[in-house]
Amino acid sequence: MIFNDKKIILKDGETAVLKTPDIKDAEMMLYNIKTASGETDFLTRYPEFWDDVSLESEENWIRSMRESENNLVIACYIDEKPVGSCDITFFNGCKSFHRAGLGISITKKYWNLGIGSAMFEALLETAQNHGGTEIVELEFIEGNERAVALYKKFGFEVACIAPKAYKLKDGTYQGKVYMQKYL
Repeated sequence: MIFNDKKIILKDGETAVLKTPDIKDAEMMLYNIKTASGETDFLTRYPEFWDDVSLESEENWIRSMRESENNLVIACYIDEKPVGSCDITFFNGCKSFHRAGLGISITKKYWNLGIGSAMFEALLETAQNHGGTEIVELEFIEGNERAVALYKKFGFEVACIAPKAYKLKDGTYQGKVYMQKYL
């Protein structure tokens, strides 16, 4: 799926653009997610996970997302560089076609500028315009209060928590929180 470019004004007055990444942006997209993964324990992968992702596989992933009928990736660009991204996957199973899943990451330098809200608005608008979608869902690592505030702002409610779903390098555990929003 392709998202039509949308300019947004951030809380600091800077202009950003929400758009579907181009294949030529693969290296920057890979760098962005690796950076974001190293800035918080609340993403599901450590930065070294991305070391095994080749530029070619990232290009192929972007290409497949652009051509997909059930997936949309939106990146937030500032000065033509991605600073965060989000995605929505519309499930197409015979018993799950009414659901869609969301994901989001933003590099720390760009937290609290309204990027997350702008991306969520775009994803939820896409979900509302996608025929048959009734429930939008997401999962995140327990303890991420900034994320909880964003998700609740958009009407998501906790459906369940899976304790000890994630184990950190230091041996501590964190639960996985599952939230839903009914459209």
